[in-house]
Formats: sequence, C-alpha cells, structure tokens
Amino acid sequence: MSQQFKEKIQQWVAIDTQLKHINEKTKEIRNKKTELVDEISQYVQNNKIQNTTIEITDGSLKFCEKKEYSGLTYSYIEDCLGKIIADKKHVEHIMTYLKENRPVKTSFDIRRNYKNKETDQK
Repeated sequence: MSQQFKEKIQQWVAIDTQLKHINEKTKEIRNKKTELVDEISQYVQNNKIQNTTIEITDGSLKFCEKKEYSGLTYSYIEDCLGKIIADKKHVEHIMTYLKENRPVKTSFDIRRNYKNKETDQK
C-alpha cells in the first residue's frame, strides 16, 4: 500500500470516529429535548395554555400538535390491500410486483467494524 493511501485511510478513520462521537452526543441531546418536550407538554395541558405564545430572545415559541405518520412498510401495504381486495392471490401478485420492481441504487461505501470492547480490555 502506498503511503498516500495509508494516510487517506487514517484520515477516514479519524473523521469516522469524530462522526461517531458527534452522533452519540446528538442522540443524548435529542433524548434530553424529548424529555423536556414531554414535561413542558404536560404543564401546558394541565394549565390549559395551548394557545399561548412565549417570546424568546430570537423569536417565539408556540405550542402545537403535530401528526407523525408511520412509514409505508410492505406489511402495512399488504394489510391495506388485503382489506380492499378479496382475492389473496391478487394481493400476493401486487406485493411481488412492488418488491421486484422497486428502484435499486448501488454505491460504494466503507464499513467499519468495531472490535468487541471485552476483547479490547483483555
């Protein structure tokens, strides 16, 4: 292996490690934010202040409800089709068609496998 290739690998590993730490920190922050939203939401509902706007230094906060739709999974689609199409063979044919004809994108990637932490400590 050339020295330049080794350096590129080292840079990639360093960046991948940074991203891992950032993603872990982001997950912690997101979880804390979710906890706070739950606590604030409970307070807002208990005190009936849903239509209140709170001014903050760089704008305002408004409490609202939002809808979150689950993903369109194959099992969900098959279940829905089964409810509107009586013939199960038609449903199976549609599902097979969807699975076999969905677009597939191929790309190059590098996957990192971490050693087992127990192994590292021995």
